[in-house]
Order: sequence, then structure tokens, then C-alpha cells
Amino acid sequence: MDRIGDLGLFLRVLDLGSISAAARSLDLSVAVASQRLKRLERELGVRLLHRTTRRLHATPEGMQLAEQGRALVEDLEVLTGGLRQGASEVSGTLRVTMSAAFGSQYISPLLPEFLARHPRVKLSVNLDDQVVDLVGSGFDLGIRVGALDDSGLVARQLATNRRVLCASPTYLQRRGVPHTPADLAKHDCLLLVGSRGRQDTWHFSDRKGRAIAQRVQGRFETNQGELLRDAVVAGLGIAMHSVWHVHQQLRDGRLQVVLPDHAIATTGIHAVMPQRRLVPPRVRAFVDFLAERLGAHPPWER
Repeated sequence: MDRIGDLGLFLRVLDLGSISAAARSLDLSVAVASQRLKRLERELGVRLLHRTTRRLHATPEGMQLAEQGRALVEDLEVLTGGLRQGASEVSGTLRVTMSAAFGSQYISPLLPEFLARHPRVKLSVNLDDQVVDLVGSGFDLGIRVGALDDSGLVARQLATNRRVLCASPTYLQRRGVPHTPADLAKHDCLLLVGSRGRQDTWHFSDRKGRAIAQRVQGRFETNQGELLRDAVVAGLGIAMHSVWHVHQQLRDGRLQVVLPDHAIATTGIHAVMPQRRLVPPRVRAFVDFLAERLGAHPPWER
């Protein structure tokens, strides 16, 4: 148990960035915390931490220990906490990462309600449009929009992610309305450049279910969905967007759907979690809450 406790202290140092902050959070003196970290390094025979002018950082061996040891420590906390309470108590710090646009627009308004339901939970939210390594970065879960890459993560779909082509009425008046995917070759198409590369081939299926792939090009591309939406609203061209991102602009007429008879494959919005035997109650409660509030009828489809 001492070794597990020392490992928990080491993880707290990484999370908080200093031995003193970790010691305070665990009601220890800095001297005792330092001694316990040295004991852990001595028992393992490796150096776990190195110090810069402002912050402590894990060595490669420390990163390996943190990656593989965090689930072990948290599984023990879940098990012992459940035995103490007679039931799984929703408490502790929940670390979650999600895209900036979706998180600020749809998850942020829900957080006060979740915290009110679970007053013993602390939230640490990271907004990042890049795909974050959950295990290596110490996150409990991530919210990811779109197709999922193959990985060792566990995923639960929270909502569907329907996509459409759209353009501003002024652009369509100026350049004409395309009637088939082939017509897009004559138009300015606005492109998203992300972790999967430059998305310059758009895929459709017609009413008979036949697959169509159309190469597109234009004068504007970006890795940021907000900029892409601003550009299409400004009349720079045609873009492919998730409905959640443009539903208000579609509703008020600043954008209209292009090629409505040609379907674009629907993906999903998922909660993804590291694989583990015991899922902490705080993680399970948050995923259940999001599924309840987004669910089968997400707000952008109402």
C-alpha cells in the first residue's frame, strides 16, 4: 500500500506541477512528500522527475510509470471508495478534453447542471481541436466529433453527427446552384485541413444508394471550423459542415443546404475513455449525463 500511495503522490505531482502543491493537496509536508518520491525512485532504480526553472517534468521512465500506473491507482480508489460507502460515490476530479467549438457551444452550458447534481466532483476541462492522447495526458475521457480512429479506447456514442453541404444565398445567386456532385468542380469549395489531411474529396450517395466521390478545390482552406463557417457565411464558397456547427445559420437563412438529394455519411459524437476494468463513478456519471442531455434528439436537430 505504501508503494501505491507513493505512486499516487507522484501522479499528483505531475498533475499539479510541483511537489509543494501535491503535498498541500494530500495534507503532507513538503519534506515528507520529497522523501516518499525519493523512496519510490530508489525502489524502482530509475529517476522519475527532472526539474526546470519553473516546473517539474517526468523523465521517459516517469512518463511510462504515469501512463501505466494511473489506472491502477484510480481502480484502487474506486474499489476502496465503493467498499467504504457501500455504493459507488460520485466524487473526485474529472479531467475531460473536447474540441473548442463543440465544447463551448454545447457542453459548456450543461456543466453547471452536472456540478449541481454531483457537488463532490471537480471538473478540469481542456478545449483542444487536436486529438489528444488521453492516457499519456492523464484525461479521464474525451468528447470526439466525427469518425473514430482505431485505438485501444472505449467509445460510447452520445449523438449522431449529420453533415450537409451549405452556401450563402448571395454566393448561390452569383455562381449558380449545383445540381449534381460533378457540378462542384465549377465552384469554389472551402476545405478543412485537419489531422486526417486535406479533405478535398467529398463523398456522397444518391437516392439509389450509389456512392459518388467528387474531388473539389477552392481558394480558401483552414484547420479551424469557426473560420470555415465564417468564410461560407461571407459568401466565399461551398463548404461541408456538421449540422451542429451551422444549424443556427441554416435556421435564420444566412446559409442554405446544397445538393439536398445527395446524402453525406453520418458519423457520431462519442465519449471515448481509456480501457480499464473499473470505470470511476465520476466518469460514468458524466457520460450518462451527456447521453441524457444530447441523446436521440440533440438540440441542433430540434
